Amino acid sequence: MTRVAPVRWFLFTEGGLSAVFAGSFTVAGVYYVTEIGLDPLQLVLIGTVMEATAFVFEIPTGIVADTYSRRASLIVGWFLHGAALLLIGLVPSYEAILVASGLSGLAFTFESGAYEAWITDEVGADRVGPVFVRGARVSYGGALLGIVAATATAAWLDLADAIVAGGVVALGIAVAGLLLMPETGFHPTPKAERAGWRSMVGTAAAGVRLVRVQPLLLLMLAIAFFAGMSTEALDRLWEAHFLRDIGLPSLGSLDPVWWFAVFRVGELLLGLAGTTFLLRRFQSGKASRLARTLLVLTAVQCAAIVVFGLATGIVVGLLGFWLYNLTRQLTQPVAMTWLNQNIDDSRVRATVISMTGQVDAIGQAGGGPLIGALGNAFGIRLAMLASAAVLTPALALYARALRHDGREPELGESAAAPSAGDR
Repeated sequence: MTRVAPVRWFLFTEGGLSAVFAGSFTVAGVYYVTEIGLDPLQLVLIGTVMEATAFVFEIPTGIVADTYSRRASLIVGWFLHGAALLLIGLVPSYEAILVASGLSGLAFTFESGAYEAWITDEVGADRVGPVFVRGARVSYGGALLGIVAATATAAWLDLADAIVAGGVVALGIAVAGLLLMPETGFHPTPKAERAGWRSMVGTAAAGVRLVRVQPLLLLMLAIAFFAGMSTEALDRLWEAHFLRDIGLPSLGSLDPVWWFAVFRVGELLLGLAGTTFLLRRFQSGKASRLARTLLVLTAVQCAAIVVFGLATGIVVGLLGFWLYNLTRQLTQPVAMTWLNQNIDDSRVRATVISMTGQVDAIGQAGGGPLIGALGNAFGIRLAMLASAAVLTPALALYARALRHDGREPELGESAAAPSAGDR
């Protein structure tokens, strides 16, 4: 069967998977609070299980992608995501949700690094920046459709059915990947050179060496750690914050899940407008411009968390929530472009990107439960403020990179780049 063009497949999966995740997660947040009755710490522990799994498997799965096949790694991840959503929807218990969270964490590790590395090798590192931004725009459209579909299913049937439907779609994308997804830019390690785990460990060592001689990559890993600490509580507690602290408007018998759909649709429309603006500025992907953009986005993100956490009314709370998610979504394609510009060895691209995912997981698994415990003891508002506080060191790191024009000359030029024989 004829494979589709790489960019076309990338955009298809950006839209399709965004529909699955946006729809399922919007419904799941309400499901956890209203039907399962989870408290703040339990909500955060769902994410902790996911991130702990990611911590264990992020590097090994990234090595598999660099050694054998990024396409195969992605397809496995999509199958696991589908299975996790089916488990959540079909078995309504906290224990089942924890198991599904572990499956989701494993799924993300198969995708993390492999996804970005796959499209970068297919189109080239010098042309991938605009593709990431186009993908972000398409993902907003897919997410809009997914939220509307999942919310309608939840209102007309029930919340669990909407989650199950998302799992079915994820499995369908995995099957389509088996038939249609191309992989022409990646060259796996020749069979004669593979030595099982020895080859995989060698790939990991090459990735570590590249990071060690490029201090900017170390700086990016530190930023990923603080970002992970900040995002975990917000990802798990924002629905509970609206339901328990801010309150939802009363409009007849409108189900709460519709309000969350409205919140997410507004967020996505703002994101679509934001990525359109970003795409116009992305024609020049200079390191200094990328660092400056990331610094501004992160500063606004910190302020938005504070506004959301302190809000007592729906209007202010919603504005803070929208602004936070807008800046967070805009950060992703910019940061990924900046990272890929500093990986000069395609053979370890997925492994290095996976390292950032693993460090993010360390931040989420380490900081998430502490912030969740603060939420249990002192309320969700304090948990939100703590999330803003732990993100602030990233501002200093971006500022450092910006002072050096988006790189680390005093260190980077003093360390010799790894030769082909060293990799």
